[in-house]
Amino acid sequence: MPGLIIFLNGTSSSGKSSIAKELLQVLDEPYFHMPVDAFHAMRTRREVGPEELPELLRRTWMGFHRAVAGMAEAGNNVVVDHVLSEDWRLLDCLGLFSARHVVLVGVRCSLDELQRREQARGDRPAGLAARQFQRVHAHELYDVECDTTAAGALDCARQIKAFLPRRPIPTAFERLRTTLRPEPAVPGREAAASS
Repeated sequence: MPGLIIFLNGTSSSGKSSIAKELLQVLDEPYFHMPVDAFHAMRTRREVGPEELPELLRRTWMGFHRAVAGMAEAGNNVVVDHVLSEDWRLLDCLGLFSARHVVLVGVRCSLDELQRREQARGDRPAGLAARQFQRVHAHELYDVECDTTAAGALDCARQIKAFLPRRPIPTAFERLRTTLRPEPAVPGREAAASS
């Protein structure tokens, strides 16, 4: 049976990694935290030209998705922090993950607070969170949401833990798969169904 994927989606600096670390402390079963930043950090430090960078980043995200899917398919529980700022990223995950075993968590934060955190961190390009702000939650459908503008990471982790035993069926991932990735038509299926 696949492991559970707790999928934290939010802009840069929204608090996803902090929530993930707290989840690993409060959850009763073993979980792996798989942050996409760790995959970017594995890459060689060789400079990449601007014409190569978009494809390199795309391949990194695709490899990350497949690593998460592999861990979950092997029965491991996984906490993922992600930035669904491009439509194809969600579509790729919808095609790879066992949708019944994904808890999609919206990690929200006010733009003012995101900009304050970004400036305080100093390790993100200026304006990154603002560029992602409108796009990252564009699909608008979650199993559970938390807002880190005022709530701390531990409070959000406890909220997610409390939600897990009452996960809805269908899950947000199942509903998104139905609307965004409809099953391809199988030749002869309609004829068989109508006879």
